[in-house]
Amino acid sequence: MMHLSKKTVYGLRAVFELARRYDSGPVTIGAIAEAQSLPSRFLENILVQLKGGGIVDSARGREGGYWLACPPEEISVGQVLRIMEMTMAPVDCLEHGIKQSCPMKDSCAFLPMWKRGLDAMLAVYDGTSYADLVKEQENIVLAFDPGNAK
Repeated sequence: MMHLSKKTVYGLRAVFELARRYDSGPVTIGAIAEAQSLPSRFLENILVQLKGGGIVDSARGREGGYWLACPPEEISVGQVLRIMEMTMAPVDCLEHGIKQSCPMKDSCAFLPMWKRGLDAMLAVYDGTSYADLVKEQENIVLAFDPGNAK
């Protein structure tokens, strides 16, 4: 089980908003914050971190803002999680290997299970693009639109 920080969730949602607006030009921090109900005061640092990870790009000035550095089809949730989170591993030994000081280093029954769980979780996140999420939201909105009742 992995618990995501608020910062990571905000980053995921900011990238989602940029995916929704892909090909619409730069999007301001204020517009991202408003559309995703995020506190704008945290977004600049988050977007700088995502820019450093190659997910977003930006321009300053009157017509400036943020946009995705590549198409939403090419960005997975897993990529964003790896940029935002220090680790994805549920236990230290998966991230750093079993330490010599670990009393269970030669016989840990849990390690293979934790590895399978991590691999399964990452397969879902890595297999989900932001284009997939945008399409999923469109389907949800259509499903709840009373004008679409048959």
